[in-house]
Amino acid sequence: MTDLTEPLARGEKAPEAKAPSAKPRRNGGPARKRAALPEAKLLEFAELLFFAYRDFTRDPDAILKDFGFGRAHHRVLHFVNRHSGLRVADLLDILTITKQSLSRVLKQLIGKGYIVQQAGSSDRRERLLFPTEKGRALAERLAAPQSVRLSEALKAAGPGAEAILRRFLESMVNAEERPKVSSIMAVSPVPLKAGGKGEG
Repeated sequence: MTDLTEPLARGEKAPEAKAPSAKPRRNGGPARKRAALPEAKLLEFAELLFFAYRDFTRDPDAILKDFGFGRAHHRVLHFVNRHSGLRVADLLDILTITKQSLSRVLKQLIGKGYIVQQAGSSDRRERLLFPTEKGRALAERLAAPQSVRLSEALKAAGPGAEAILRRFLESMVNAEERPKVSSIMAVSPVPLKAGGKGEG
């Protein structure tokens, strides 16, 4: 297939555009037209999502700056604090980032005493992540202004907003990812082994 983004070679003519085919599909139905551009209301919602996320992250961003951290550190600390005992492999899957990127962030959080890692009890090759007391305190401090914002927004949205918002957010997740997201949110934390110092 021709790459339409690739420049034409010198002297090469662009292919003539063909009129769209009106031939029916194999199932007998007419060929579907391309999806129309988003309506104005959908674009407004897209912009609202942008502005909501901008302000949702603004308060924790200011706190993170004082520690020399960024949003990548916040994401890692959030999930490790919420899901104590999370496997490194699962965290990679959740964040959809490279192992190299995660290693850099984890090295800083472990080095500064916010997270510890331990080998799995059934598989010593596994690396399980746990928040330290210091890590839990920072995670809770970062979550506090976001929890207030969510609480106030839900209250302002009126009765039934919580269920509607949950359905909306779940529907925004890719359909094939929804079962995985639900299972992640339902996982119980794993207790830290006695001693709790973990590995460097």
